[in-house]
Amino acid sequence: MVEATAPGCDDVTVYHNEAWLMRQAPEVVAAAREAHRRLLPVALRDAPTVAGARLVRLPVPTVPDYTFAELAEQHAEWLRQALDGEPIPARVVHAHVGLRGGWTALENARPDARVFVTEHASFIDKVLEQPDSFAMYEQVLERCTGFFAVTDVLRDRLAEAFPSLAHKIELISNPISFEEPRPRRVTELRRWLYVGTLVERKGVELLLEAFATCHAEDPELTLTVAGQGVLAGRLAESAAELGVDHAVTFTGAVAPDEAARLMRDHDLLVHVARWETFGVTIIEAVAAGLPVLVTRCGGPERTLAGIEDAVGEMIDVEENPESIVAGYRRLRDRFPGGLDLAKGHRVLDERFGYRTVAEAHYRHWFPEARTGDGSDAA
Repeated sequence: MVEATAPGCDDVTVYHNEAWLMRQAPEVVAAAREAHRRLLPVALRDAPTVAGARLVRLPVPTVPDYTFAELAEQHAEWLRQALDGEPIPARVVHAHVGLRGGWTALENARPDARVFVTEHASFIDKVLEQPDSFAMYEQVLERCTGFFAVTDVLRDRLAEAFPSLAHKIELISNPISFEEPRPRRVTELRRWLYVGTLVERKGVELLLEAFATCHAEDPELTLTVAGQGVLAGRLAESAAELGVDHAVTFTGAVAPDEAARLMRDHDLLVHVARWETFGVTIIEAVAAGLPVLVTRCGGPERTLAGIEDAVGEMIDVEENPESIVAGYRRLRDRFPGGLDLAKGHRVLDERFGYRTVAEAHYRHWFPEARTGDGSDAA
């Protein structure tokens, strides 16, 4: 997002609030927070990041079992501490996810600032089922200047939850880079890749079972699992039980640049989530010249609308590995002649490329700008 939009702005500062979880006794937590408060003035530094922007990393000491609203209050308060009680100096503030980013931005923006929010959280239902978080989310929608959902399925969900504010919710997708070429085109579908968190909603256990079945048919298949999460240990054990641990590599968490490199080095992205609001990884894979095997889980059937067959194979969400296996076989049988990855790359660049998404934001952020790119706005 910063890399896409910062070139059209005079100055960009990113405040990255990062939760630091504490599980100690209440008195220890209180002492740690007080120490953190004293250290902030000497510990905070900004650093250069992409596209000439500046990055400020702000640790937020927190505890388990907070609601999303309580977490948002903590993030807002710690940013206020970091700013020494002064408002964010910018006249345009953009926040990510309604809670925590939207609330934090609104509580710290200057009175005349225009505050915008992008929502892309796949966990939105968890937020809305908490009464205090639902009420705070409604306040974010009421108070912000503009509110953007990354897919229509997410926009429709929020419009259903907040019908009186549905008119404020517009559609602007996540930005994806299409600039890095793949050194060699994919010639076979043997090196599978998964990139994402290792949680049940992502369907990673089913993916592993499906891979074991396909590996039995073709022992040259490999699977790289890039990500971390609560299922990491169980997945490693399952790989051994299924007899494919020698063919499966668990990398743990990877940086975005490394994830992009992995995509350029593999043959197939397999993404079989149960629910997804957008599915950035899927679009990034196509941008990297990678075919995809993906479930119709909300966002992907919208982001890939019209080019599903050109970029890979889509399967229904089913609670069994057989559907994944069948999808892979169909894709394998029509590869490569049945795909048109160049077309998919071109279409998705027009939909989600940096220029498209940045210009959509500029129109909202800088309505007074004559040039259309916001370059004369602070």
